[in-house]
Amino acid sequence: MPLSVADDMSFISLITNASVLVQLVMLILLLMSLASWWLIFLKRDLFRRAKKNAKTFERHMATVDDPGSLYQHTRASAGRGGLDRIFEAALREFTKLRKQPGVTADTIVDGTRRAMRAQFNREIDRLETHLSFLATVGSVSPYIGLLGTVWGIMNAFRGLATVGQATLAQVAPGIAEALVATAMGLFAAIPAVLAYNNYIRDVEQLTNQYESAIEEISNMLQRSAAN
Repeated sequence: MPLSVADDMSFISLITNASVLVQLVMLILLLMSLASWWLIFLKRDLFRRAKKNAKTFERHMATVDDPGSLYQHTRASAGRGGLDRIFEAALREFTKLRKQPGVTADTIVDGTRRAMRAQFNREIDRLETHLSFLATVGSVSPYIGLLGTVWGIMNAFRGLATVGQATLAQVAPGIAEALVATAMGLFAAIPAVLAYNNYIRDVEQLTNQYESAIEEISNMLQRSAAN
């Protein structure tokens, strides 16, 4: 039984009847889209936990005056976040330097600040890991889809060259299957771009929170070193 124009224009038929190159483009875009969605949900949970832990740490820090009390609060917390690890890195360095004879309070504070800065950089790197993949998907996917579209349209017009009289029924399926590649490219790119921009804002927000907390921790450790 011959296929009708409606059958030829169904989404499944447009994919299955497409040329090998266009199908390969669609497969690449599908894999990129699935990978980006997996990363989007993974990063969403990571940033959600990071924000919650940062708020918890800041709340604890506002209720104590010395490093020992803050350490007890952080150890009792349900989950350890970036600020907890930054503070613990500072406390380890602080304890190590205080045990050394002849070390001044300024030297202790400088050492703990460097320890916090090193851990801070590790925490930011952890938050930014794989975000570049979302940026790549957002910028490259439309062009990959466009490649499939151009190739599909070329094949459609090459097929028309062998036909004496072209009709809409002959042109539409080829053009439609080519445009599916563009649609898939946009489907992969748009969520990736939106997620990337949102997560970059989250990184900037957490960076500001971490830097403010580092200053407060430094002040707390300076008071403790002076005693």
